[in-house]
Parts: sequence; structure tokens; C-alpha cells
Amino acid sequence: MPVASLLAFWGVAALLIAVPGPDWAFAINAGLRRQVLPAAGGIVLGYLAMTLVVAAGLGLVISSTPAALATLTIAGGVYLVWLGSKIVRSPATPPGAAEPQPGGRLRTVAQGMAVSGLNPKGLLVFVAMLPQFTDPAASWPLPLQLAALGLTFTATCGAVYLAVGAAADGLLRARPTVSRLVSRISGVAMILIGALLLLERLL
Repeated sequence: MPVASLLAFWGVAALLIAVPGPDWAFAINAGLRRQVLPAAGGIVLGYLAMTLVVAAGLGLVISSTPAALATLTIAGGVYLVWLGSKIVRSPATPPGAAEPQPGGRLRTVAQGMAVSGLNPKGLLVFVAMLPQFTDPAASWPLPLQLAALGLTFTATCGAVYLAVGAAADGLLRARPTVSRLVSRISGVAMILIGALLLLERLL
């Protein structure tokens, strides 16, 4: 596919990723818990799944089926409210706590996958934006072009959320009171975003 189209998509995608949302809130909280890699890995896996869905043509089916889109939106909203509530009740642990156990890392990966994979706004970005940067006359088949664009988005997400989590860890780990406050704020942000998704669907 044309390199210019890929670069143009990357520029737009980078701007969208830079806007704080549930992925940001999750990455910050995971950074405070010293689980940067599992969190970023989970987010990346969730967006890889979206890439496969869109490249296989299922994304268009979901977006054009009101019941499927409503179900995804409600599931994503409920999950964000639940996860945010859990974070508010149990904010990031202070420095000096034991290193996360393997089970904790796997749980963080699964949560990251759910945060990105159940994000209906993310699916709409994939469905509505990716096709605009494809070229039916290009030598690459359309599914391959969609996959390349999705992988570009996913790789950018991985880099950004690694940086966000690492920054949270490096800047706030030595400040336990601030760490707990920022952790709770990220949890509240998830609750608000989830609630807005639910209200948008119900109203």
C-alpha cells in the first residue's frame, strides 16, 4: 500500500492515542503498581484482536448491527465502571511492597486486553477510520492493507502506553501519597468514561 497513506494514518492515529482515555488511566495505574509491561502488553493484545476482526471483515458486520454494537458498548461501559471502582477501593501499593506475583501479571494482561478490546470507541475508530486510508487500486489486497494499518495503530499504542506507565512509575513511585491519589483519579476516570458510554447507549 502507498507509504504516504500509511504515514498519514500514523499521524492521525498518534493524535488520537495522545488524547487521554481508559487506556491512559489503566496504564498510569499499572505503572504505579510496577506492572508496566503486562499492562502495555495486554492493551496491545486487545488491539491486535481488533485488527484481526477488522481485517477479517467482521468489524463492518458489528458496526452495522445495532444489537451487536449496543452489547459491546454496554459490556465495555460496565467493565470500565467495575475496574475503576476496584482501583478506587484499592489504589496503587506504596513503594517497598513485594514485587507482583506471576498471577498478578497475568491478571494485568487480561485486564489490559479487556480495557482495549471492549472499548467500543476503539472499534469504531478501526471500522470508520481505517478504510479511509486504504486504496482499492493498490497491489496489496484490502484485508492486508487493513491489517497493516491496524498493526501501525497497535504498535504506536504499545510505545505510548509503555512510556505512560514508565513515567508514572518513575515520577510517582517515591511519593506514596501522590501515587495513591493519582491511582484513585485514574480509577474515577475509568468510572466516568464507563458511565458516559452507558448513558450514551441508554439515552
